[in-house]
This record gives sequence, C-alpha cells and structure tokens, in this order.
Amino acid sequence: MFIDGHWVDSKKTFDVINPATGEVIGVVADGNHSDAAQAVEAAEKAFRSWSQTTAHSRSAILYRAWQLMLEKKSELASLMTREQGKPLKAATNEVQYAADFLLWFAEEAKRTYGETIPSARPDQRFIVQHQPVGVVAAVTPWNYPVSMLTRKLAPALAAGCTVVLKPAEATPLCAIEVFKLLEEAGVPAGVVNLVTASNPAPIGKVFCEHPAVRKLTFTGSTAVGKKLSQDAAAGLKRVSMELGGHAPFIVFEDADPVHAAKGASLVKFLNTGQACICPNRIFVHRKILPEFIETLTARIKKMRVGNGAEEGVAIGPLVDEKAIAKIEKQVIDARDSGANVLLGGERLTSEPYNSGYFFSPTVLTDVDETMLIYREETFGPVAPVIPFDDDDDIIAMANDTHYGLAAYVYTKDLSRAIRTVEQLNFGIIGVNDINPTSAAAPFGGMKESGLGREGAREGLLEYMESKLAGFSI
Repeated sequence: MFIDGHWVDSKKTFDVINPATGEVIGVVADGNHSDAAQAVEAAEKAFRSWSQTTAHSRSAILYRAWQLMLEKKSELASLMTREQGKPLKAATNEVQYAADFLLWFAEEAKRTYGETIPSARPDQRFIVQHQPVGVVAAVTPWNYPVSMLTRKLAPALAAGCTVVLKPAEATPLCAIEVFKLLEEAGVPAGVVNLVTASNPAPIGKVFCEHPAVRKLTFTGSTAVGKKLSQDAAAGLKRVSMELGGHAPFIVFEDADPVHAAKGASLVKFLNTGQACICPNRIFVHRKILPEFIETLTARIKKMRVGNGAEEGVAIGPLVDEKAIAKIEKQVIDARDSGANVLLGGERLTSEPYNSGYFFSPTVLTDVDETMLIYREETFGPVAPVIPFDDDDDIIAMANDTHYGLAAYVYTKDLSRAIRTVEQLNFGIIGVNDINPTSAAAPFGGMKESGLGREGAREGLLEYMESKLAGFSI
C-alpha cells in the first residue's frame, strides 16, 4: 500500500490471479479498517498544503505524470493483459485513454475560473470562487483498471484535493504501478494514498464514516453504489456514482444493416462485453433484420477467443467464476423461454481454455421482454437481438429500464437522429458512433446509472465547492 508517501506492507496478503490461465501473478497487501483510516488522516494532513499550491504547479505534476505514463505504456498494457485479461491491443488503447485524462486535467487545472455577479445594491460586489472540496475517497473497478484511476485522480489533484483510493480486489497491480508513476511525477507525500484489500467492506465503511472524507467517488455496480450513497448520506458527503448500464442499440429501417452490424460486433464485445457502455439490447427493424444478423454472426465468428497476450486474440477471459455463472443463467433462461441460440451459448472448457474463465461469443435471437437478459445487465460476450416495427414503440422499449448510461442509434435520417437523442433517457448517446467518449467529454448516466459526470469541465467541478463572497464597499 502507499500511505503518506511510503510503501507499506500489512500482516495479511492476497493473491492476484491471471483470469486467462488461473496462475498467481502477484501478492499484495491486504489492507484493513485501520490502514484506511491512516490513509485518510494522511490525506487530511496533506490537504492543508496541497490545496494552497497554485493551479500551475499542480498542472505541471499532472503533465509530468502524463509523460511518464506514455513512456511506460507498453509495460502497463502488458501488466493489464495479465491481470485483467483484455487483449494487448485493447490494453494499450486503455493506457492511452488513461493518459488522456492526465493531460486534459493538467490543462483544465489552470481554467478553474470564478465569476463576478452584479448586485442590485450599488455598494455591493459579489465574487464566486471554486475551491477544492477536501479529502476524496475513491473506489475503482476491475474492468478498466488504469483509465478509471486517472479519470478520478487527475481531476481531484487538479482541483487541489487529496485522495485515498481503493482499487478493485481483482486488479491491484495496475493501481500500484500508477501510484509509482505519480510518486515519480512528484506528487507530495499524503496527497495520493492507496489501500489494497481483498475485502472492500471495511474500507468502504471508513470512506463513508470518517469525518475527514468530504467526497466519495465510486465506479461499479448499482447495488454497491446505492449502499455507499446511503452510508455517505449520514455525513452529507458529496458523491459521484458511475454505475451499471443496460444500453440499447437501435438500428432503424433506413440504416445500413452491414455498417450497423459491424459497429454492434465491435462495441458489444468490447472488453469481452465487460464494459458499462456495452449494448445489452440490440433492437433492429424487422425489415433489415436478416442482413444485420448475417453480418453480425459472420463478424463474431472471426473473433478469436483466448489469452489476451497472444497475437490475434480479440476476446479475452471474463473476470471470475461468478461472471461465468451470471451469463450462463441468462443464456439458459433465454433459451428455455424461447430464444434461439444462433452462435455460442456455452462456457469454453477444453484446452487451452480450461484453466481460465472463458465464455463463447454468443448471439441470441427471438429475445423478448420476459427474459432475464432483457432486464438485467449482462457484462459478458452475449448479443441479444430484438426485432421492432414502429419508431414510437422502439423509444418506449429502449427507455424501459432502470438504467440510463449509454445508448446507440443507427440511422441516415438527421431529423430522426435528433428526435431520438432528445427522447432517449440516457446520459451518453452515440449516433452512428460506437465510441462517444473522450477525456474532453462528460461521462455519466441518468436514473440508476449514477450521479455526476466524469471528464470534461464537469469532471473538475465535481471536486470543487463554490464559495460566494459579498463585499460592501
């Protein structure tokens, strides 16, 4: 662990497993309640000086961290592939995305502008300043083990906050390397702190209850996000929640079914389907359904499944046994309820897959609203295809979910695209675009997909308080 500028061990440790091979690739400190409290206290002490540094000096450190991350890109990507499982090319892309946040907020740190407000009184002046909120507790997920760190750390540091971070128990090694990089970049002692743990509950309890923590930022499941939000509410802590998704992928009658199917195959199986923005419900107009399915299945058949370190692998392992069980349950339920398993539909257990967590890329047709997969987030390589006939019906079908993170729309009609974007209740919408994300763009969802936004100008303001000063002159 990294606490108050020092690398520290603990009495207990836990193993880190390669999900493609089942082998132990590292052993890390198993932190507890006391470690988390110590880290929060170190962050509280460091906040006094860090919050008083200039935006330009904080920017310079983040800029140096950006340079270091680019220099170490191949090393970080290789580690990510071994620890998380995603193919090396995807891991390399993620490190670049992670570096983008460091650069963006290095630049944005110098743009934390305030404002003056006209008063009705001639002898009065109003000035608004934005100041750092304080100690930030951050919890990051395993599916993007580097970029989700910088998406939280970079704006927090740019704003003048100090941070205690608990990475996912499945991917602590990537987090350790990022913190080594921040240390090398010159982040002062206590400003960033890392607590690794196999059991997140005691760490989360400290984050929610310690009075020094003024903001909690979490990326993960909706169920855990709700629990943390409830616990943090007792101390009126600010929260940012980036939670689950159940993205619709809508292909209208006028769309090119081949182009749409190619896009669907790429974004559905992004990170083996283990991304909150992956499409979970693929709605295709009935008139173009046959051509769409033909292209989709042909593309997926060409995707090689295997260890992400091997050349040509497009789909890696799932994170663990629990993930496999969830997908098997959804596929079996869909099949028993009348869905057609057009491709895949089973766990891969023969050589060379028998030591890892692999599930065959799957396409389901004849999916309807009675099936689990229509309602639940999948987080795996399963593409359920659902036909539709009417534009008005599809908007209602797409919005029929508690989630509201991402959505995708394929159409050649600009008017239809604008109307659909305005009617969909989702925070991120790609129109003929499977990658509507960037460090410069706000990322976040509606409804039970979360609170707040990450990235962009909004991402910096999430870590700041607005302070009003009224002057009588």
